[in-house]
Amino acid sequence: MTERDIARDAVRAAISLGDSLPASVSDRRELMGGWGKITIVGGGQSLLDQAWSFAHRCEALWTRFDASSDVQRLNWSEGVPTEVDPLTIQLIGALKRASVISGGDFDPTLLPSLLEIGYVASLADSRRMTTLPASARAPGNLAGVETRDNLVTMPVGTTIDAGGMGKGLAADLVCAHALDDGALGIMAEFLGDIVVAGAAPDGQAWRLAVEDPFDTEKQVDLVRISHGAIVTSSQLKRRLADGSAHHLLNARSGESAASPVQTATVIAGTGAHAEALSKSAFVRETPAYLEWLPTQNAAGMVVLADGTQQTSLNWEAYR
Repeated sequence: MTERDIARDAVRAAISLGDSLPASVSDRRELMGGWGKITIVGGGQSLLDQAWSFAHRCEALWTRFDASSDVQRLNWSEGVPTEVDPLTIQLIGALKRASVISGGDFDPTLLPSLLEIGYVASLADSRRMTTLPASARAPGNLAGVETRDNLVTMPVGTTIDAGGMGKGLAADLVCAHALDDGALGIMAEFLGDIVVAGAAPDGQAWRLAVEDPFDTEKQVDLVRISHGAIVTSSQLKRRLADGSAHHLLNARSGESAASPVQTATVIAGTGAHAEALSKSAFVRETPAYLEWLPTQNAAGMVVLADGTQQTSLNWEAYR
């Protein structure tokens, strides 16, 4: 145990005895085509700014709407080994693990199909477009993507999209780095992906709302998490063309997943792990999906088209 861990435990002990709570700072800023929020417990504005700088660094490396990003340089590499940032090596590892964990439900190589249904431009800035080489095919060969040190070799025709994993992993990394930099606790909320670590503002647990997909001013549930992540995937948020298509693709068909599930919320140990599990809600039968989640060390809630909610048996533990 490090000196910082000892100090953090001492603060938690003091809080539990009724001593004053540590100060917290929070800020909401634009990120990844939407908005994010970071809250730092036991740290000041400098730590908050550092956390945001790290989040924006992840976005710059992983966006598909910038030809100079690591992801787009890889997508255009045509089999040539390409040097990338160590953070991008972590992203590729997370994408591969997610594919294995989900049994292929999570497939980050479907970017050509996503462009075919109309998701070419950033929804936040239509001037920012995604382009791919003529060789691009979906699905790609994710297993064939090789990493060595900071070099990545992509099979010709294979492309990747960080997608939701970019949000979850970025939140994980931001939280880890903030704690390393001296924060007592942190919450990183990036477009529906929330990761919490360290001490909560009340010294007990982070209270997090699950949004009503049909009325964003309301919530369908409230959960308490001391550490870990809660991620929500929605087929309502990113509707394309005439509204019949959305960005959550069925890896088997390459088309928008047809499912009564409107949103899937997953609680897991990390944002990356929760992201790996959330997409399966839209391609599996709901009862089987909710039974499967606890076997993956996760809990979940789905909201169906008629507004009804269904949860895994272990969801109650977080209320």
